[in-house]
Amino acid sequence: MNPAFWKGKRVFMTGHTGFKGSWLSLWLQHLGAEVTGYSLTPPTQPNLFESADVARGMTSLLGDIRDLPALQSAMRGAKPEIVIHMAAQPLVRLSYDEPVETYTTNVIGTVHVLEAVRHTAGVRAVVNITTDKCYENKEWEWGYREDEPMGGFDPYSSSKGCAELVTSAYRSSYFNSETYAKHGVAIASARAGNVIGGGDWAKDRLIPDILQAFEKAQAVMIRNPQATRPWQHVLEPLRGYLMLAERLYNDGPAFEGGWNFGPHSSDVKPVEWIVREMAKRWTAGASWEVDSSAQPHEANYLKLDISKAGRYLQWQPAIQLHDAIGLIVDWAKARLEGADLRALTLSQIQAYQSSCLTNNHPD
Repeated sequence: MNPAFWKGKRVFMTGHTGFKGSWLSLWLQHLGAEVTGYSLTPPTQPNLFESADVARGMTSLLGDIRDLPALQSAMRGAKPEIVIHMAAQPLVRLSYDEPVETYTTNVIGTVHVLEAVRHTAGVRAVVNITTDKCYENKEWEWGYREDEPMGGFDPYSSSKGCAELVTSAYRSSYFNSETYAKHGVAIASARAGNVIGGGDWAKDRLIPDILQAFEKAQAVMIRNPQATRPWQHVLEPLRGYLMLAERLYNDGPAFEGGWNFGPHSSDVKPVEWIVREMAKRWTAGASWEVDSSAQPHEANYLKLDISKAGRYLQWQPAIQLHDAIGLIVDWAKARLEGADLRALTLSQIQAYQSSCLTNNHPD
């Protein structure tokens, strides 16, 4: 990643009030980008967006991606060079309760973002953020590659597979590489693993559930201790998104298509491992037990093949999972001690960025 690339770049981001969106907004602010965010109000109370005063360094617009005229007006007003689409209904369990909202947000919302891009002059790079769950999950032991079939057992996963198909159709129909000289827009989709980090208060997600229980000295209820996921600190895929956007901007269609950003195989761990490691780091008041009640279907095994990103973007995970757990616990404990959460989050971003640059340039 070239930090100098982002200085002064006009970036339009949907979903900036969410967990990942707040982290990325702060990182882009740190890099000197001119960021315009378009999103609903923060999805939880508390939330990172308000706790870290993310709006301070950007233009923050409240709006719904399902409202096409409002979205088009906002995007045209921002005059972006780069569009990062992160707005979504992101929860598997909620999708069972709210399937219509899930599909309209994740599928029609993606249509609206790409339609707004089509009618906004000056956009050069678009990164659509989907998920590792967009693949037709056969629960095999090897990682899914970018050319595997899209699928999805539950409404959330299915909606993200649909969003991938929408992105492909818009790329073929309106932003085809053969006519790139005319339209000048390069589009890619990014599929990350299970993203974890400080400042996540989402309902029915493992890390927030663990921290809320530990803070109250209660046993955290674990639904599926043997379920295995590609866990990664939030900064890992965000760096991938930034690197991908930069290459789309500079090199165009050569970097279009789907891209996986996940951990190394050694960090694909079961839920039980995560809970034990969190308890070890938290110490006092940390305990857990298995919830034996009936639960909606969730995949037991999921893994991504990240060789494409490694080969063509020179992107590799930089944080081992046990270190990621340490960052999360440090963030949570600092919050309880009254830390400035904007400064705390920016300090973790700066340390991570410096570490990546040092590792890439050992001289």
